[in-house]
Amino acid sequence: MCGRFAQIEPIGNIIKTFFIDEVVTDLVPSYNIAPGSRILSVVVKDGKRYLVDYQWGLIPHWAKDPSIGNKMINARGETINQKPSFRSAFRSRRCLIPASGFYEWKKEGKVKVPYYVKPKSGSAFGFAGLHETWRAKSGEEVRTCTIITTGANAIMEPIHDRMPVIIPRDRQDQWLDTSVVPDEVLGLIASYPADEMELYPVSSMVNSPKHDSAECITRLQ
Repeated sequence: MCGRFAQIEPIGNIIKTFFIDEVVTDLVPSYNIAPGSRILSVVVKDGKRYLVDYQWGLIPHWAKDPSIGNKMINARGETINQKPSFRSAFRSRRCLIPASGFYEWKKEGKVKVPYYVKPKSGSAFGFAGLHETWRAKSGEEVRTCTIITTGANAIMEPIHDRMPVIIPRDRQDQWLDTSVVPDEVLGLIASYPADEMELYPVSSMVNSPKHDSAECITRLQ
């Protein structure tokens, strides 16, 4: 799964990395992003790439209770084309969620040790995501999203059996292009190459979303 991540790249770098045409958000970098937070997303509309923000935890447009979003921070890639909660968004509302790295916890004895996982390149990457717009009875619109997960690669397996889907930079256009039929996009839902990633233990301070500083990603000796 993916329940916590970091996005510490300056907006200027995100604009260059994801070829953003227009920024429609005021979010700033964060070392410790938790479910329910507003998070950056890259979407395509009318042929332009926009950097926007969504609430993390997808609320299907047909949902009666918005609290369902608390259970939908992740979508399993293996069933994403069948599940009613995600099927429609997968076909027509795909997005990329910029990130610098993510956290996962490994049980060691009686404690769970947090690890920070990131590409060896050190550059920002994009999680595969889906987005929705939910409308309350009052007419208020709530924009939400979810991060897609898949089976763990070799570097992640000792820690957890799932990991977020990372879309390679040369396949991002295909992921965002909703004119591409879902069957052709399913091949992008795969674990990222283990030899291109690294992980290391970090301080337990990351356990609390209240802590948001560089200490969260500092390697423990």
